[in-house]
Amino acid sequence: MTTALACLLAFPLAGAVLQAALRPKLSRAASGGLAALAMAAALAAALAGVWNLGPQPVTVSFGQWIAFDGFSAEFSLLYNRLAGLMCVTVAFVALLIHLYSAVYMREDKSFARYFCYLNLFVFFMLVIALADDLVLLFLGWEGVGFCSFALIGFWHEELPNVDAGRKAFLMTRIGDLGYVAALGLIIAASGSASLTGIAANAATMSPETATLLGLLFLFAACGKSAQLPLSAWLPDAMAGPTPVSALIHAATMVTAGVYLLMRLAPMLAMAPVVGAAAAFVGAATALYGAACALAQRDVKRILAYSTISQVGYMFLAAGCGDDGGAFFHLQAHAFFKSLLFMTAGVMIQAFHEEHDIFRMGARLRKALPGLFILFACGAAALAALPLTSGYFSKGRALADALAHPGPIFLLSFVMGAAAAFLTALYVFRMLFVAFFSDPADPAKLVSEPALRRMERPLWPLAILAVVYGFANPPHFLGIPALLDSYLAGTVAPLPPETEHAELFVEILDALIALAGLWLAWVFYKPARHPAPAPAGALTAGLGLDAFGLSAIARPYLRLAAWLWRGLDEDVLDGAATATASGVGRLSRAAARLGSARPATTMATLLGACAILLVWLAARLG
Repeated sequence: MTTALACLLAFPLAGAVLQAALRPKLSRAASGGLAALAMAAALAAALAGVWNLGPQPVTVSFGQWIAFDGFSAEFSLLYNRLAGLMCVTVAFVALLIHLYSAVYMREDKSFARYFCYLNLFVFFMLVIALADDLVLLFLGWEGVGFCSFALIGFWHEELPNVDAGRKAFLMTRIGDLGYVAALGLIIAASGSASLTGIAANAATMSPETATLLGLLFLFAACGKSAQLPLSAWLPDAMAGPTPVSALIHAATMVTAGVYLLMRLAPMLAMAPVVGAAAAFVGAATALYGAACALAQRDVKRILAYSTISQVGYMFLAAGCGDDGGAFFHLQAHAFFKSLLFMTAGVMIQAFHEEHDIFRMGARLRKALPGLFILFACGAAALAALPLTSGYFSKGRALADALAHPGPIFLLSFVMGAAAAFLTALYVFRMLFVAFFSDPADPAKLVSEPALRRMERPLWPLAILAVVYGFANPPHFLGIPALLDSYLAGTVAPLPPETEHAELFVEILDALIALAGLWLAWVFYKPARHPAPAPAGALTAGLGLDAFGLSAIARPYLRLAAWLWRGLDEDVLDGAATATASGVGRLSRAAARLGSARPATTMATLLGACAILLVWLAARLG
């Protein structure tokens, strides 16, 4: 097991190091092949680890790496069935993204740099998935933050791309303050920061301490997973290459926050307030993201707001204490969202980098029928059409909220159900407009063999998007829930109340999805010539970004300007300049007294004698 885990981390890291070291000498084919080979080896190691893992977790330590003043942190890994499946999901999706990227980035001049960042991104995410020590986990936590900054602003010759990367970096750092504060409190209280130790001592932790730590970690998770109020960075993160968007949204950074909550489940179980807060934030974010997606024209921004919304369902399930349900939706979302982003990349390249769905239309479906089938599979799962993976996983999260006692969970269920309807509406709006409409201002459609080559790695994702729900179907179907069975003993079992609510919720979820499909057909069916809705509050994300600029960024800039000019330059620099000027005048006066002129020397001597005599007279008197 130790060898498998070491290889799992070593292969992506080695791929990144080799790409950086050999970049001038690597051809495009060699660079893409090396990166994909590193991911294939990591996937093989992840599968070997899961194959050899029993029901009991395994802790592996590679030695101490930080020690000071009574505190030590080890390079230790906590490998249980949740971590094992997370590693397999990350490595599998990342491998397909690497294969797709080799064609997508075929004309980019920084080919090796791109794959270096991509391998490094996966390495840091695997550190998050495996780390037992919270200090080591923080290394991966900040590592994915750096890689997202580098990849979102990958095309740094254009200022908006750099601004988008910087925005993602800064907003997620705001959330990271919660992680640092919680980490400091844990270290101060126990001198250790291992997840194993936290789980062992969770029962003895006071509710107040558990609540404080839980809220701090929840704030950190909201920043990393783009949940309210720290969600404004994710739509702008579309500035990077499309495969980067697929990796960030489906397998790495955005899922890191909710995965952290799953790893901290024993502590959060002692803080019901944190669970209620996570569920409410998740449901509110799901509704917010779905409403904003409905008003977008850019296919990647639609999918970005969709990610914000879908991760909200993961928070909803985790807040209800159903980590198995949260992980189920995490996996389903990884499959259909990576599929949708990569099909969107083909659509964009087919129209000469055009992102506007209202300039695409039926020509795309006729020219690339395979692409249409792929996109339709992802759209069906995202909209939660019956029997798709999203239908089962999203229904599980809604059933959790409905069955959980308390008005906050009932409100969360209502918001989640409303978000499900809006999701079906915007998904089929996107599908009908992009693949069936007759646009008034069509973009030029090109035909390249590379477009069809990019479709090839996407078929496994399309199959999983449609059928993966049967790996964990609701209990009333009588089909074995393989995922729940595998995770038994690792995460809390599904409460009986949720099992009783599943039938009602699945029927409701099916009706909601079909209602969204029908309404989208009414407004955007092929016989119509759809016109985009005018820009409004939803297009701008309900002003969340503008509020952050006006309420936080601009006051900070004004304060910084005053501290710079008013305090630093006028007061501190002014005082230093005045002091230096006074010392200069004094030294010039002293220099004149020490000149070589006899008259000045005699006057100085007599003056000094006079001062000495006055002092003696005063002492004698």
